[in-house]
Amino acid sequence: MTRVALIAHDEKKPDLIEFARTHEEQLRAYELIATGTTGQRLRDETDLEVERKESGPLGGDLMIGAEVAEGKLDGIVFLRDPLRAQPHEPDISALLRICDVRDTALATNLASAAFLIEGLAE
Repeated sequence: MTRVALIAHDEKKPDLIEFARTHEEQLRAYELIATGTTGQRLRDETDLEVERKESGPLGGDLMIGAEVAEGKLDGIVFLRDPLRAQPHEPDISALLRICDVRDTALATNLASAAFLIEGLAE
């Protein structure tokens, strides 16, 4: 089964929730994982089943990166806030790097997220 991670910085969480609602039918076809708070909001605000990892600052980004390294993820939607520094920036950089190393699809904005979700369906 196709496995997709959903991650969003605090300021982008509402955008990810709206994206998930808009693409809920397609997302139901995937096994979903998410960082802690994002995963909880997705569970609370949509009808999607989501496996939750730790919150990003507590290692969740690294946990998802480990799944990429192990070849267990087909894609990641990571709505980042490019205008604010994040306290766990090294973890974020490591996640982005392992996606490049392992050639794992990574969407960091809504336009590319839509392409990723639809592309994985083919």
